[in-house]
Amino acid sequence: MRFLRSALVSCLALLSCALAKSSSGDKVLVLLDPHLDKANYSIFFNSLEKRGYDLTFRAPKDASPAITAYGAPNYAHVILFTPETKSYASDITPQSLVGLLSDNTNLLITLSPKQTPLSSLAAEFSLIPPPPGTPLVSHHPKRDEPATVIPVQVTKSPILSPGIAPVWFSGAPHALGNSPYLVPVLHAPATSFAADSTDDSEAGVVVDAAEKNGEGLWAGSQLGLVTGFQTTKNSRVIFAGSVELFSDEYARKALPDGIPSGNAQFVRDIAAWVFQETKVLRIDRTEHHRVNETDVPEMYTINDQIVYTAYISAYDSRTTSWKPYNGLTDLQLEFTMLDPHVRTALLPVAGKPGKYEVQFRAPDRHGVFKFVVGWRRQGHSFLHTTTTVPVVPPRHDEYPRFLSAAWPYYAGAISTSIGFFIFSALWLAGDVKGERKSLKNAKSE
Repeated sequence: MRFLRSALVSCLALLSCALAKSSSGDKVLVLLDPHLDKANYSIFFNSLEKRGYDLTFRAPKDASPAITAYGAPNYAHVILFTPETKSYASDITPQSLVGLLSDNTNLLITLSPKQTPLSSLAAEFSLIPPPPGTPLVSHHPKRDEPATVIPVQVTKSPILSPGIAPVWFSGAPHALGNSPYLVPVLHAPATSFAADSTDDSEAGVVVDAAEKNGEGLWAGSQLGLVTGFQTTKNSRVIFAGSVELFSDEYARKALPDGIPSGNAQFVRDIAAWVFQETKVLRIDRTEHHRVNETDVPEMYTINDQIVYTAYISAYDSRTTSWKPYNGLTDLQLEFTMLDPHVRTALLPVAGKPGKYEVQFRAPDRHGVFKFVVGWRRQGHSFLHTTTTVPVVPPRHDEYPRFLSAAWPYYAGAISTSIGFFIFSALWLAGDVKGERKSLKNAKSE
């Protein structure tokens, strides 16, 4: 019975993926802090529902609906609007959230200046939160709002639409570590800093830190406000330092210069990325064979001419289908045995969407080799595939009868043989003549 339930859960998960706006499913669990009013985030939630997502709301301390069942996640995505929550139900822990990422469940997490379990979780993803109780503060530009409510310019990011207007932000920044899996989305203004006071009473601390080349200073555009992280399994997580970023108030609030804010478009873009609607690629299949052949050989011979082909597609959220993709110009193929023996560009084939092909010569070395395609670019799905093949020396009847490089040796052997025969003939002929002369001399005497 338990096996049947597990099979039913797996079938339902596959069906949801097939019909989803997202490439990984449309079921979303929203953990909403009891102190937050759901109606204050209606623009964001309604935009998700209009795009085909099935939202389920739950309080952080509630035990149901369960986030997993029989070891499999019940939801494709989890939103944690719990920036100040310090205690959760037993199925929501930093370890369980990391486990969800391993099962290809995506997370959208909001933080706050307070110290919470989510702040500790962020540190596991190479994000460094500031000391507790230090929100982001900026006195520029001049405005009527408090110093902690800041209009932030949206810089270029691979996951955002171009031309987004500045967004309102009020919350906690974070410093970025050195992880190559981080995807910076929104940076703090250059004039902002993290402090526990909104007045200028601690301006001296900022000045002293600046004189020490920024040591101990949480300030400037090196701080992140919204940052993404993509795992090696291509599951995604977004850490946003403000839950108000998603609110209706900030979506409708005009900027100091009177133009509408970009909050609505901004949160729509980051939700589309973290829910795997955009920048999603995959390798459909790979092929390899010798030149002028079509069948895959059991093994290759050294110096064989090999053709390697990869078919790549991108997810189109508008049609909820995968389409051939020819947009990669920096894809590479490696033919490796411990170290790469061949590294060459794997370029798209003109007129054949989604097809990438290259021809190369197998190295003059036998062993067990791998075709390796590895492509990692910030914001996009990682592409990785390997195929193992043996490379052997030629069989005894496959070597050429004569080697061009050995002609000096052939010439030396032939000339020596000819010289030997000439010498032998001359020597033998000389002995016969000598014997005839001696016989004539004896007869004359």
